[in-house]
Amino acid sequence: MVAIGIDLGTTYSCVAVWKAGNVEVLANEQGNKTTPSYVAFTAADRLVGEAAKSQAPFNPGNTIFGAKRLIGRRYDDVGVQMDLRRWPFRVVNENGKPLIFVEYKGEKKKFAPEEISSMVIFRMKQLAEAHLGVKVDQAVITVPAYFNNAQRQATKAAATIAGLKVLKIINEPTAAALAYGLDKNLKGEKNVLIYDLGGGTFDVSVLRISEGSVYEVKSTAYNTRLGGEDLDNRLVAYFAEDFKNKYHTEVSRNPKAMRRLKTASERAKRFLTTATDANVFVESLHDGIDYQGRVSRDLFEDLCSDLFTDTLKHVEKALKDARINKSDINDIILIGGSTRIPKIQTMLIEYFDGHPLTTAINPDEAVAFGAAIQAAMLSGEHHDKIKDLLLVDVVPLSLGVETARGLMYKVIERNTTIPCKNTKDLTTQEDYQRSMTIEVFEGERSLTKDNNLLGVFDLNGIPPAPRGVAKVDVTFDVDVNGTLSVTAQDRSTGKSEGIIVKKERRMNQRDIGKMIADAEIFREEDTEKKRCFEARNQLESYVYNVKQTVLEKGGKLSEREKEIMLEECKSAIRWLEANGDCLREEYEMKMTEWMRKWSGIMKKLYDCNWSHRNKRQRGDSYRSELSEQEIAIIEELHYD
Repeated sequence: MVAIGIDLGTTYSCVAVWKAGNVEVLANEQGNKTTPSYVAFTAADRLVGEAAKSQAPFNPGNTIFGAKRLIGRRYDDVGVQMDLRRWPFRVVNENGKPLIFVEYKGEKKKFAPEEISSMVIFRMKQLAEAHLGVKVDQAVITVPAYFNNAQRQATKAAATIAGLKVLKIINEPTAAALAYGLDKNLKGEKNVLIYDLGGGTFDVSVLRISEGSVYEVKSTAYNTRLGGEDLDNRLVAYFAEDFKNKYHTEVSRNPKAMRRLKTASERAKRFLTTATDANVFVESLHDGIDYQGRVSRDLFEDLCSDLFTDTLKHVEKALKDARINKSDINDIILIGGSTRIPKIQTMLIEYFDGHPLTTAINPDEAVAFGAAIQAAMLSGEHHDKIKDLLLVDVVPLSLGVETARGLMYKVIERNTTIPCKNTKDLTTQEDYQRSMTIEVFEGERSLTKDNNLLGVFDLNGIPPAPRGVAKVDVTFDVDVNGTLSVTAQDRSTGKSEGIIVKKERRMNQRDIGKMIADAEIFREEDTEKKRCFEARNQLESYVYNVKQTVLEKGGKLSEREKEIMLEECKSAIRWLEANGDCLREEYEMKMTEWMRKWSGIMKKLYDCNWSHRNKRQRGDSYRSELSEQEIAIIEELHYD
């Protein structure tokens, strides 16, 4: 069966196929190897690609573009709301999902983003079938590296609607690396940095290529709200303000005029890649006024300087996460049409101390090229060039569970190679607890409230026991396709429950790139919060352990001593319940106060070292949870 590779882009899409030992990127009827990701609805037709984009200035409300920014997201997503302010077409909220509202053949219609994307994918399928002369029903589709499970599943659904079986969803930088490596006869290890500035998204990935056959992703960093369209929008805003200053009328309230101005701005941006000045002329732009504007390359670079600088921050982040220096990078690959901008190229060359950029692959075609290689591999092609290739990808965000006081307990760290599997143990938080709720999150923040909830399930039937005695093993398993399975098993009974995280629970309301950026900004704050919660948890554990010890070994005490200790424990628990938001220092002071106060009773109950007793009872993990201060006090009390 023939399988194709499709780069489903925000602004342009591309299709390629493996043929006779090589990859061929297919051209559309206009001779272009990239096709606009536009769909238009008119009174008579539905248009896709070049035809849809060409009529956009005259039909802005029914010409849809940028569906990739909507796919797999919720309507109330902050990024979606930002886009809605700029788009001339309507997007409505239906049960939390964004639907695109158009008029088609005189009727009002609503389409899901997947449906719009499926029309673009189907156009790619048509181009392939026309070129090959056979039916095509299998494909590899590419997505940005940061796409979460919801976005990947929605992209897969779009391909299914278009009549294609998806062999695999792969990351755009991985596909680009395959394109780079083909026919190069690479030896040894190569560290490759892929800088991908597409129409609507930006990401940087570091890959290690071993002997030209093993492609291992080491790290990825990204900004999901940055792309060529954002550069266009800076020009649009500049020209709109220029029009207002010249003619004292507001063009920004005219959707048709803004669509025409955007087309002119995109053309000017492209022109500035080879020229130092660009002129725009839009006939009868607004109120019958012809508009003529001019922008220099220097001015364009100034308008977008903060966006260009932002990309370098992500380059630094990717290198840091990969744990390599910029001097260790062997090749720098540029992907996406916006990487043709001279300022971006000079900026990267300067950052990498004069290291030349790789120009051997076409930035518009590389992703589809790599997808076609992967499609050939998965459809049974055994050509010598590709038979030994192996792709190794990573988890884009840390995965974990919520523990006491809302702490994020990471089970699988971000940028861990997939497939991967890891198990961590949890303990009960209350005496005689019979069930445990497992809340699964993804994100980089210390507190789960700042991360994204993926799923929730309960493990019931835990044998009743004092707090901290029952042990539950929680296992996270990420398969080769990035699907996450979580199971929880009670050690004593072997009983287990679990979930497979579905698309509707994945990152619909938060942006992955923003979460990582927030983690950087708030790291210091998160660390202090975490230390505070840990201090409280240690204090709470200590009080409950003292109470349990008095109940179990109270025979060594007089009735009066036992009664006083239990009452003091109850009082301590009431204090904890009433003081849930103290400073860390207050919890530490209480720990010192109570341990000194109860030292005589505890020494009476135990003839052996208290810290050793706790180590036997709770294991090494308990002792590691104690602060140095707590351990010192315990041992001081024993040897007094």
